[in-house]
Amino acid sequence: MQIIEKKQELLTIVEACKKASKRIGLVPTMGALHEGHASLVRRAVQENDVCFVSVFVNPTQFNNKEDLEKYPRNLQRDAELLAGIGADYVFAPTPEEMYTAEEMNNTFRFDFAGLDEVMEGKMRPGHFNGVVQVVSRLFYLVQPDKAYFGEKDFQQLCIIHHMVERSSLKDTFGKLEIVDCPIVREESGLARSSRNERLSEEEKQTAVGISRVLFESLEWAKEPDATVKDVQQRVVDAINRIDGLEVEYYEIVDRTTLRETDTFENAIGCVTVYCGPVRLIDNIKY
Repeated sequence: MQIIEKKQELLTIVEACKKASKRIGLVPTMGALHEGHASLVRRAVQENDVCFVSVFVNPTQFNNKEDLEKYPRNLQRDAELLAGIGADYVFAPTPEEMYTAEEMNNTFRFDFAGLDEVMEGKMRPGHFNGVVQVVSRLFYLVQPDKAYFGEKDFQQLCIIHHMVERSSLKDTFGKLEIVDCPIVREESGLARSSRNERLSEEEKQTAVGISRVLFESLEWAKEPDATVKDVQQRVVDAINRIDGLEVEYYEIVDRTTLRETDTFENAIGCVTVYCGPVRLIDNIKY
């Protein structure tokens, strides 16, 4: 496996792959890799001739400087994991290699068709501008046939689909296929996340309450008089009753539009919870 740090080197390798008619799979990551990432990479290796993985903590998608500084980084460990599961190339640029000073200091503009106005977009202004900025850059550089994203970041996944399939950029990316990959959970039920590294063992046990309540809510939704609003409030109250957890939001929305819904059909519940100072996300499909 080869680690690439420069865009020009990456472009040269991609050009050679294209000339050899090799199918390219891409897994964009911010590093601090775990079994959730590994599942995406294994699938990319299986379904393509060449697998590229990006490891880049993208500064333009952080609206909290402290969160950016505390984001876990360990390229050596990440590279060892990736080599062991068959990735061919790791693209690990610096921010200065990835962006010009102007790009770093100015907000990337994009028409999200309203997908950024709810949930994470409401709580983290500018976050998805940075996500689309870096992902579109990676698509341009790597020119993948397939790109793999986890469903834990469901709103992000919807926005990536919009960017590729329905936005003004769709012609730029040709026939690129976005592959949705299911949430990978620890045996306890806790959704795998790079942020879990910041949790103490005691906090990890506490955080398990998030997924437990979400799975319980599937049964609540089946009750004869259950309404979306009632289940939504019940989830918030149940998580907040767990000492050490505080819900930032829990919204049950339509999976396609991310808008409020009054039916459980095609609905998904998306939650953000603080476990101590660590902000965790999860979701459940109804």
